[in-house]
Amino acid sequence: MSLNGTYDPDNIFAKILRGDIPNATVFENDHILSFMDAFPQSKGHTLVIPKTPSRNLFDTDPGVLVKLISKTQIIANAVRQTFNPDGITITQFNGAPAGQTVFHLHFHIIPRYKDMALGSHAGGQMADFEDLKEQAAKIRHNLP
Repeated sequence: MSLNGTYDPDNIFAKILRGDIPNATVFENDHILSFMDAFPQSKGHTLVIPKTPSRNLFDTDPGVLVKLISKTQIIANAVRQTFNPDGITITQFNGAPAGQTVFHLHFHIIPRYKDMALGSHAGGQMADFEDLKEQAAKIRHNLP
């Protein structure tokens, strides 16, 4: 799939935004939804997405990006405070060759721990939903 294309309103994140698929919500407002990754690469792996339909960074309105990245920073700080990782990777993919698997713009906040291997980005094991809800609640507790 190239960077150019049409937005698929049936992608998994669009379904989550519509409430068709449950999620472990970390934060939500009129513009942003943040939730736990169902296939986490590490404990505390959190996603941040705009509510505006957009495939990637290149087709997103700059005003949406400002809200998205500023909220990503705030949520990443809460993830850091909650899980006390040795580091945090914040990543965003554009196009299948770059690793994008869901074609709705999103940022990954991935806590990194010394001596702990990172799980697979696509195709890892699905996490226990109750565990994800508990992690989300802990992160919410540390949001300003």
